[in-house]
Amino acid sequence: MDYPNGYISVIGGGSWGTAIAAHLAEKGYDVTLWAYESEVVGCINSVGKNDLYLPDIILPHNVHATNDYKEAVESARYVISVVPTQHIRPVITAIKPYVKADAIVVSASKGIENNTYCLPSKIIGDILCRPVAVLSGPSFAKEVALKLPTAVTLAATDKRSALILQELFTTDFFRVYTHDDVVGVEVGGAIKNVIAIASGICEGLGLGNNARAALLTRGLSEITRLGVAMGARENTFSGLSGLGDLMLTCTAMMSRNFTVGYKLGRGERLQDIMANTKSIAEGVSTTKAAYELSMRLSIEMPITEQIYLTLYKNKPPFEAVKDLMTRSLKAEFDGY
Repeated sequence: MDYPNGYISVIGGGSWGTAIAAHLAEKGYDVTLWAYESEVVGCINSVGKNDLYLPDIILPHNVHATNDYKEAVESARYVISVVPTQHIRPVITAIKPYVKADAIVVSASKGIENNTYCLPSKIIGDILCRPVAVLSGPSFAKEVALKLPTAVTLAATDKRSALILQELFTTDFFRVYTHDDVVGVEVGGAIKNVIAIASGICEGLGLGNNARAALLTRGLSEITRLGVAMGARENTFSGLSGLGDLMLTCTAMMSRNFTVGYKLGRGERLQDIMANTKSIAEGVSTTKAAYELSMRLSIEMPITEQIYLTLYKNKPPFEAVKDLMTRSLKAEFDGY
């Protein structure tokens, strides 16, 4: 089947979706960006910018925006979903009738669906009845849009698709590594947002660098335990989609999840924080799914549990920290 200039559809007009669309358009591909907000569509098509989510970045002329599902995907060779996890199911269901039978589908969302506990690629794959690749790793949207050096992971069960997508995304400032552990790559991308909220709380409470170092280390242990229980390989979490993404998201105010935690640590209420945040902090909803999933799988995730209690049961952050520090003593590694 012929496609005009390797036509690409990006589903999701937030900051990351816009950055991906701009990145691929710079390589010469024709890109259609589907956005929910009519103001985003209008702004991109009229002045070449997404002032709502990625201001000050001029988009290439070959990025076209739409909020029409059919127009977005009917000719696409590649369909890249960057929809917030809790909204994936209705959006992908809506585009399903128009997705080409041989289109390659990629998920660039990070999270776990509430109630079903499905990872993004599982949701999309079940709806579209095809395998779905995953793009993840330490990648702030604005830095990618500014062409600052970035390295990420592209995971796919089919090696041929992985190599095709590696070439599709790679530039001299955006380096892509392939992987076949789709579950591990997605779990790393999802749970690091929970730990990022905890890291922001540490910063907001003024707990210092020692606390953050301990939090990131023990947080990585929680991510790994959950991932392995879900079928991932342990060594995946030492890579870009695990440790790399964790370090980025837990140490910078550019991280939405870190910022939510920081404001909680400074005494703001979650309802007020969320009401004044235009971009979605995936870690808030992921915390609930991850906590419930850990209970189902009998996985010990004490940091996740305390963030759940802070977000959903109004536990004061300083009490959550105290309870983590006064847990029963144990060995650092199992079997010691």
